[in-house]
Parts: sequence; structure tokens; C-alpha cells
Amino acid sequence: MSGGPSGGVGAGAGGVGAGAAVVQGIDTLTSALHSNIVPDQEYLLQGSVLDQHVDFLKHRLRGLCDNVDGGQEAFQEREMVFSLAGAASSAGTAGTGGPGQPLHLRVRRPLADGGDPAESPPWQLRYVGQPELERHRATTVRSCYDIACSENAVEFLTELGCRLDFEFVAKGYLFRKGRMKVTVSKIFKVVPSTGADGDALTASHLVEMSVLAPSGSDAVAEDMRNFSEQLKPLVVLDKIDPRRSV
Repeated sequence: MSGGPSGGVGAGAGGVGAGAAVVQGIDTLTSALHSNIVPDQEYLLQGSVLDQHVDFLKHRLRGLCDNVDGGQEAFQEREMVFSLAGAASSAGTAGTGGPGQPLHLRVRRPLADGGDPAESPPWQLRYVGQPELERHRATTVRSCYDIACSENAVEFLTELGCRLDFEFVAKGYLFRKGRMKVTVSKIFKVVPSTGADGDALTASHLVEMSVLAPSGSDAVAEDMRNFSEQLKPLVVLDKIDPRRSV
């Protein structure tokens, strides 16, 4: 008889403790956002290189980047892009383009390479806002949040009412230079029946240079532009407006 009530009290105390921890976590995150120390802005430059010249670019990056001793870091992942129509107007202030614009969410899934599935990287849920392309900026700037998630992320977004817009498979290599991340990847179609990669979309590789930093980090943008100058004429990295690339 005495075991039941004591168990209930313990559960209640645990619930109170968990609730207090959540509130404290929210307060800490809010304070960090107000202090502008959260890296919630992605500084981005993009370009492309033809397939027959990609080896020259990788050789240049190996000489300039930090992971020269460890070699190039290969990656292979599937990315699914979802949209949610009728997003709240408050989301417009976060970089979605204003009230009425759909909210876009991306799910990235690392593809198996023959290793232990338990050791594979977690799935990733990513929010990317509309790009800011002011002339005085050296790079594209957009809001960006990355969150590790479980394998049922697709089902969760579907239940929320999100629609799958498109998906693709990216295979390539990752290079690092300080805080800067440079990816050289080949984009493939996805076979709907199997989810495997199909034909390549183009005869070129996508090249992206990015940094996650707090807003107002103009020095980061200048560092990226200076580094991109060292990659010319193999690849020209620039601010790309996706609304004009259709």
C-alpha cells in the first residue's frame, strides 16, 4: 500500500524538475539570442565547375584547406525539401519572405556506405530562410537552423501538413578552412521506387562555401570573399539569387 503513493510523489517531483529544466533552457536560449551569440545566420557563396575540371579544384582545395593531412572528407546524403503553405505571419520576420510565403524545411539523410548503421550520422532537419542579397554584402546571408532528428522526421513533417517539393542525392567532398566549410558535390536524381540515386542532373559539380555565424559578422563575409579569390579561375563563387535561376 505504501509503495503506490510514494511512487506517485516521486513521479510528480520528477515532472516538476523536468519542467523547471525546460524553462531554464528556454530562458538561456532566449538570453543567448538577445546577446547575439547564437550562430543563426549562414553566409554563403556558390558556384559550379565542370566535371572534367573538378580534380584540379580538389587539388587546389587540398593545398589551401586545413584537412590536408587527413585527406578529403567524403559525404553522400539524400536531401528532401518540404514546404508548408500558410505559414504564420510571424515567420516572415525570420526570413521566409513575408506573410503568405510557404515555410521550407529540409531533411538530410546520410546514406549508408557499408559501415555500421549505428555509427552513421543522425538525420538532420534544417530551416533555411530567404536569402538577403544587399549590394554592400560580400556574400549571401540567410537565417539557418540545423537540428539533429530521428528517422521518423519525414512522417512527422507529413503529419504537420508539409508537402514534399523535391529531393536529390548529393555525393562529394568536404573541405574546411577555419570556420569556413567548402563542399564540392555532384547532384543526382532520386529513383522514386527505391530511393537510390539515378542520373546526374548536370555535367558539373556544385561548389558551396559557407559559414554559420551570428548576425552582423561582416568580417566573416570578407574572409570568405578573399578565400574565394584564391580559387579563381577554377571556380567563380558568387551570391546566387535562387529566384532568378529558374
